[in-house]
Amino acid sequence: MLQGKTALVTGSTSGIGLGIAKALAQQGASIVLNGFGDVEGPKAEVAKAGVRVGYHGADMGQPGEIEAMMLYAAREFGRVDILVNNAGIQHVSRIESFPPERWDAIIAINLSSAFHATRLALPAMLSANWGRIINIASVHGLVASAEKSAYVAAKHGIVGLTKVTALENATSGVTCNAICPGWVLTPLVQKQVEARAAAKGVDNTEATRQLLGEKEPSMQFTTPEELGQLAVFFCSPAGNNVRGVAWNMDGGWAAQ
Repeated sequence: MLQGKTALVTGSTSGIGLGIAKALAQQGASIVLNGFGDVEGPKAEVAKAGVRVGYHGADMGQPGEIEAMMLYAAREFGRVDILVNNAGIQHVSRIESFPPERWDAIIAINLSSAFHATRLALPAMLSANWGRIINIASVHGLVASAEKSAYVAAKHGIVGLTKVTALENATSGVTCNAICPGWVLTPLVQKQVEARAAAKGVDNTEATRQLLGEKEPSMQFTTPEELGQLAVFFCSPAGNNVRGVAWNMDGGWAAQ
């Protein structure tokens, strides 16, 4: 379905980003990965689909590095047809004790990076009259939780940016939508489970049950594979007129 297309997925060396990259690769898209940590392992996983895989290690908090990444993608792959803005970090603290530098970093990586990548991807998409911009927001783009001020502010901002991007390009073949997951068992969330287990003196299974029970009525994690399939849908012909939505895949979290 996506043969001849190139997808750039930020923050894609693990977790949600890697799951989406693999799903798009299985539909035939060439993939540009981005992120820290192990690179060769994720590249090999994505390459199993028989597609071309590239990598750029841009720090998504640095606009100049984002520009270098987009230039790399254009030079090596022609253009970015599908942009998945997924990179994100987290810090948990009450507002009065929230370190200002952590606020700045979360806004830069979780929100501003999506703006920079989008502004650089749009000209080629519009020239081709086809493009898909998929912003990975969060259920926290729709509702809030205490002690996550920067993350919630950034993710609400992502939902707003998604709507504006969709409206500005509504008469073109370029769409923009957001995916809003609830709990997804990524390395980031696994750390939260382990921290809760240690703090409460329980095992990881009980800590997981408590974590899900507080927010997610389904009592199950969303998987990166499920999120990948939703991204594939947005890229399919069935997604041609899906524009500006914030699609929550959250086990009923925001329905409460």
